[in-house]
Amino acid sequence: MSDTGSKARKVRVRVGTGASLTGWRRAILYVHRWLGIFGGLLFLLWFVSGIVMMYARMPSFSPEERLARQRPLDLGKALVPPAEAARRARAATDRLRIGMLGDRPVYRFYGGPGWTTVFAEDARALEGLSADEALRLVRGQFPESALTLRYDGYLTKPDQWTLQSGAFFPLHRVAAGDRADTRLYVSDRTGEVVMKTDARGRRLAYVGAVVHWLYFTPLRSHPGVWLRSVLWISIAGCVLTLSGLLWGILRFSPAAVFRHQGSASRSPYAGLLRWHHYAGLLFGLFTFTWILSGALSLDPWGWSPPTSPTTAQREAVAGGRLRIDTLTLPGLRAGLAALSASFPVKELELVRFRGETFLLAERPPDEGIPRPAGGRVATYPSGTPVGEHLLVAARAPERGTFQRFGDDAVLAAARDAMPGVDIENETWLNAYDGYYYDRDGGRPLPVLRVRFGDARRTWLYLDPGRGAIVRREERRSRLNRWLYHGLHSLDFPFLYSRRPLWDIVVIVLALGGILVSGSTLLPAWRRLARHSGRLWRR
Repeated sequence: MSDTGSKARKVRVRVGTGASLTGWRRAILYVHRWLGIFGGLLFLLWFVSGIVMMYARMPSFSPEERLARQRPLDLGKALVPPAEAARRARAATDRLRIGMLGDRPVYRFYGGPGWTTVFAEDARALEGLSADEALRLVRGQFPESALTLRYDGYLTKPDQWTLQSGAFFPLHRVAAGDRADTRLYVSDRTGEVVMKTDARGRRLAYVGAVVHWLYFTPLRSHPGVWLRSVLWISIAGCVLTLSGLLWGILRFSPAAVFRHQGSASRSPYAGLLRWHHYAGLLFGLFTFTWILSGALSLDPWGWSPPTSPTTAQREAVAGGRLRIDTLTLPGLRAGLAALSASFPVKELELVRFRGETFLLAERPPDEGIPRPAGGRVATYPSGTPVGEHLLVAARAPERGTFQRFGDDAVLAAARDAMPGVDIENETWLNAYDGYYYDRDGGRPLPVLRVRFGDARRTWLYLDPGRGAIVRREERRSRLNRWLYHGLHSLDFPFLYSRRPLWDIVVIVLALGGILVSGSTLLPAWRRLARHSGRLWRR
């Protein structure tokens, strides 16, 4: 609500301000004015991009499409067991996925700086792909673009769309040559397509997530600089909105003592600044909470604990670190055969739960089984739910496949994760609660929620389908959930699941923020022009 612009200056002279501005009033005015002049355009873009992000985020290659486009797993050519392959390739074994690279079975080990791919035939580590090999792999997974594919470059550093793909670098970029201008990124480490973008997705991301998060490659490539920059800009935005709210209240007259062109007015301002004054009073508080909650998303000064389990908790539930020394090729083939009786298996992932190792296979989508509206009701002829997975014991595949671990075992795993701590409450959730939720239904259900009586008031959510902790909440993280997600996304239970009501509320409030920010741009330009003119004359 700064006194900016020639019209506003004339009105102020005419109506008077009483005593001249001194002390804290002057400080409030000048802080708000100059922060608004230099930050108004950015905050306007934040609100516009926020509306775009309600419907479009950064491009991604979904796990479902990745799995659907892979070849069925064939261990017929495998000659070296995983432990021996890892030893020869000197690969870390924090995680293991077994899949195909072209027509050859491979072990994909994760640990340390990223992924290491080792051929199961001869334990030779993948040492990179040539351009022709990358094209051939993409051609096999995207046959609809086989005739138009072209190699588009070798990336040793991230571009705009691969900033979060560090574990897979270097990458080969391949252009599909289709009408959507699709670009595919193939990992030099794993031989997999790890990212997919198209022209529409890139355009929406530029005007949405990239602007909103200041996710520009030169800045985001330096995480520390990016984090501090966004945090201090957000803090400046909080000061801007609070000073504006206070100044707007001070300059508002319920008795309409101001006069403008012979008419009574509750605001001393005219033109755009009157709009700014009233819009700030109406939407200033929402603007402040959005900027504050955006700053909290960066976890300033580590005030909120993470919601992922600690390493000790993960290993306690697993019964120790992943062990692959007991895996044999006959056992892997028997496990694959047991799982393949239910659906075509394209990848195996090793899961460890309470000291025992299991093979997990996700059911690939689009296997000719119609998916009903509503999603997760249809089943495969064997009884496997559509979009779900199956498990089998790696050392005893003859025991058969199953979909989840038992209730008692999952509760015992929760106790292992917090040894010596009393359990206050345990509940099986068949619907999301206020902390474990997903509008798109992507998070698994049911889950076991266990509340502990420790000093941090820890809650653990355990997925019986994978035998793992999928979320950890503590007292401060629960507070942060409402201060960050609640205030930033308005994902309150009474509103978030009710569309289009949620959309209408958020868009109306965002439009208010756009009005608050946009109404200052022209007056700010005029003031800067006047100041620059004075400096030029001097």
